Amino acid sequence: MLTADQIIAAHKANIETLFGLTNKAFEGVEKLVELNMQVAKTALGEAVESTQAALSVKDAQELLALQSTLLQPSAEKAASYSRHLYDIATSTNAEVAKVAEAQMADMQSKFAAVVETASKNAPAGSENAVALVKSAVAAANNAFESVQKAAKQAADVAESNFAAATSSAVKASESVTRATKRAA
Repeated sequence: MLTADQIIAAHKANIETLFGLTNKAFEGVEKLVELNMQVAKTALGEAVESTQAALSVKDAQELLALQSTLLQPSAEKAASYSRHLYDIATSTNAEVAKVAEAQMADMQSKFAAVVETASKNAPAGSENAVALVKSAVAAANNAFESVQKAAKQAADVAESNFAAATSSAVKASESVTRATKRAA
């Protein structure tokens, strides 16, 4: 049976965890806002430069050359922005996952202690029921660990695919830029 002090301690721990997770979420949002502000400032500066360069063009060849020089950095910047977004999301998710795993491990150990205490105090003849409960708890823990491993593998595959797609997009942009320069 839980005492009032144990219940209060559990509530305090849950509130601390909630506030910790909220702070991690706000940190992720702050990073995202900071990234977007940097991108906006950079884009505004580049728009001014591009406009001035376009206004100083004297013929069609210069315009094509200008267009090709502007195309490649745009693709690279979009890929870089996507990488930064992915990094922010991944790091925030990792922090939340770390806290969730710690909470889950704590709950598992507490539940295991409750099951152990209950099995020690179980009436004679209930050994089969106790063994069944312990087996079910072990199976649930194994299933949870399997799901965690599968989620980690899926995240690793997604990260690998993201990197490959980004690399392909940048390479395609570079080849288009080279082709445009040759045509000019």
